[in-house]
Amino acid sequence: MQILLADAIFTPDAILRDHGIVFEKTILEIAPNDLLRETYGSHCQELGAGSILMSGLINSHVHLEFSANQSTLIYGGFMPWLSSVISSRDDLINGCDDECMERAIQSMLEKGITAFGAVSSYGFDLSACSNAPQKVVFFNELIGSDPKMADALYADFQERLFTSQAIKREGFHSAVAIHSPYSVHRVIIQKALKYAKENHLRVTAHFMESSSERTWLDTNSGDFKPFFENFLKQTQAANTAREFLTYFRDVPTLFTHVIHATADELEQIHDGGHTVIHCPISNRLLGNGIIDLARLHSNNIRWVCGTDGLSSNYALDLFEEMKIALFMHHSLDLLTLSHQLWRSVTCDAANALGLNCGTIAPSFDADILVARIHYPINDQLPIHLLLRPPHIESVYILGDKVKGD
Repeated sequence: MQILLADAIFTPDAILRDHGIVFEKTILEIAPNDLLRETYGSHCQELGAGSILMSGLINSHVHLEFSANQSTLIYGGFMPWLSSVISSRDDLINGCDDECMERAIQSMLEKGITAFGAVSSYGFDLSACSNAPQKVVFFNELIGSDPKMADALYADFQERLFTSQAIKREGFHSAVAIHSPYSVHRVIIQKALKYAKENHLRVTAHFMESSSERTWLDTNSGDFKPFFENFLKQTQAANTAREFLTYFRDVPTLFTHVIHATADELEQIHDGGHTVIHCPISNRLLGNGIIDLARLHSNNIRWVCGTDGLSSNYALDLFEEMKIALFMHHSLDLLTLSHQLWRSVTCDAANALGLNCGTIAPSFDADILVARIHYPINDQLPIHLLLRPPHIESVYILGDKVKGD
């Protein structure tokens, strides 16, 4: 049993001054420091001035297999970026071995990320993720819109999924990713979702990231048309957007981006109990626009924050991601948005991913950050923690210290 006494416990909903935590694998007790000193005496660890206890952060969406990218890919527009990914894919994949992905995982740990959702296109990141100190939801991605290749594509996906399901370690969860409505044939989407539902697997998918996707799905034209004709010999979209969402009706899903969704599609997302993953830096670098968070709020749709991968970001840092979002959504109330952003990387993300963490409260897993600030604690702490990120001194996952100064 460990007892940490801090200047404050910070959660998205409260700032508890002069409070501490008692924990083993899970959190056992939260109480004022004086009460904990009286009860536990010398077993208490005094963290001192400027110390803050926070829940570990959760990165809901990351692609580790492209972590070798630094300046290879083209930013500024979705189609130029996609073309550069295709032309450089082999070099980037071959340039990122286990050590490369382990560095990316370690960089997340240094920034307080204690759980992440890894979208795996090829399964090359399985070893790094299975050995990661963090909790991992490992989304095996299904992709392929050619009906003639459907059986082979599904067999490859199934092999990767079964391999990941053979990993047995606490905190590692196999899951399913459907790449997008334009890139996966309806037959194999429905097969994969049936398997996910029967086996209680978590599911994610990209949806309405770019205006090019919107035009292609609606009219079979636009920027995607030459891409599909030249690369895949297709003249029609694999699905309509509405059809695509109906496949997920009974499978709560994390839909990433959702920038160009219509009102009807947002209603479908709400009715399905789905979650939206917001990746602000990726959206800006690929020129995809800004998601309307007010529309999500008005539709009562939960949203969480993710970094996406280093193919469309410069860091896997949720502090940076939240800060960018704070400025990007300039019409929203600053303090209210700050609270929402903190929820998006803690309790809301945990709920969406089906993890027993993201909350500092009894019975939740002891995934805890010991952080240090050098400025006064007040009601605007949710803002200041983004403008002046704290130094993370220690990281606990399931009660074990996995990083410490």
